[in-house]
Amino acid sequence: MRALGELQAAVMDILWAHPAPLKVREVLEQLDTGRALAYTTVMTVLDVLHSKGWVERELQGKAYLYRPVSSREETTARALRDMLHSSGDPEAVLMHFVDSVSEEETHLLRRALRKKGKSR
Repeated sequence: MRALGELQAAVMDILWAHPAPLKVREVLEQLDTGRALAYTTVMTVLDVLHSKGWVERELQGKAYLYRPVSSREETTARALRDMLHSSGDPEAVLMHFVDSVSEEETHLLRRALRKKGKSR
C-alpha cells in the first residue's frame, strides 16, 4: 500500500473510528482540518484511497459506502514489516528498534512474542 497524504490520513482516521461504513457526506461532516472542504474534495480523496487499496466501497442507492480494507493496527503492522524488509539490513533495524523502546513497550513486545510462540 502506498503512503498517505495529510488529508487522506485524516479520512482514514475517521473510517477507522467507525465500525460501520460511511458515506462521503458523513466523512465530510466529521473532518476537522481547520479549513472548509468541498464535498467533491472528500469524494476524490475517498476515490484515491479506493484506488490505492486502503478502502473498499459498496454502492447503496446512489451513494457509495466506504470502509477500511484493514484495521489501523493491521495497516501499521504491514507498514512496519514493509519498512523492515526494504531496509537492506532487517537485523540492524530490529536492534535499533529494540534499543529505542520503553520498558512498557518491551513488556508488550515480549508478551506478543510469547503469544506467537504458543500459537505455533
